Amino acid sequence: MEPGNRTGVSEFLLLGFSEELELQPLIFGLFLSMYLITVFGNLLLILAVSSDSHLHTPMYFFLTNLSFVDICFTSTTVPKMLWNIQTQSKVITYEGCLSQIYFFILFAGLDVLLLSVMAYDRFVAICHPLHYMVIMNPQLCGQLVLMSWIISILHSLLESLMLLRLSFCTKLEIPHFFCELNQMIQLACSDTFLNNMVMYFAAVLLAGGPFVGILFSYSKIVSSIHRISSAQGKYKAFSTCASHLSVVSLFYCTILGVYLSSAATQSSHSSAVASVMYTVVTPMMNPFIYSLRNRDIKEALMRFSGMPALKRPIVLGLKKCP
Repeated sequence: MEPGNRTGVSEFLLLGFSEELELQPLIFGLFLSMYLITVFGNLLLILAVSSDSHLHTPMYFFLTNLSFVDICFTSTTVPKMLWNIQTQSKVITYEGCLSQIYFFILFAGLDVLLLSVMAYDRFVAICHPLHYMVIMNPQLCGQLVLMSWIISILHSLLESLMLLRLSFCTKLEIPHFFCELNQMIQLACSDTFLNNMVMYFAAVLLAGGPFVGILFSYSKIVSSIHRISSAQGKYKAFSTCASHLSVVSLFYCTILGVYLSSAATQSSHSSAVASVMYTVVTPMMNPFIYSLRNRDIKEALMRFSGMPALKRPIVLGLKKCP
């Protein structure tokens, strides 16, 4: 194949999940349902927390930011896929593909960084409860979120600019339902060594680094909980971070599963199917995990919807951290 100048590339083809026409309505209905659940679930969580002054604490401040990022993360890929199915077109423009990669990397990076910030918040709440509100003051919370945005923006900008230097072959089919960075690099005919080095280095630094921070925070949390004498006190302390731990486990396990499955099968189709887990399913599940396992969120949702809140039983023991 003769390499072509990147300025001559006007569009790519997103092959999606299946070529069979009879499956397209099923795929469309399934992803439309998951997308609407994701958007309305996370939006309801944001509105419930914002409307309840009792939840204006660092933990829920980070949670609303995570919900907003999850909406944006899913909106980067799913609407375009639904549009292509509805119009029976697989085309995405060169500019649209670059934009999709930029925003996908931006919001994926924000997800990782916010989860690590939330782990630090739980570490301070459980290991230093008397100094929690002093350490996690509004200024620091704002700075942590702002720093997460800055790092993610710079990273996604770097990866997107690195793509501009590549020339592409005449075969411009992407075996995925969105423009994925690794797939784009594989389509290039020019030298991709620098792009691969930047991509892998960034993955280790910006995904592995926060993951190590999360592991460190939870090692300290487990050690602190272990020193609590009463079983009820241990349960109440652990319950303050159970939802976050569930979300972290779901997010990282699905990402790890995607890359292990793609490495084992060497199939782009299998990778596309597996990537649905962290691009669509995880953002959809987050509101359910936090609302089902968190009494404060349940009560806020009830008050927001006009339903009478549950009466909280009086239980003696360890006071729950904010």
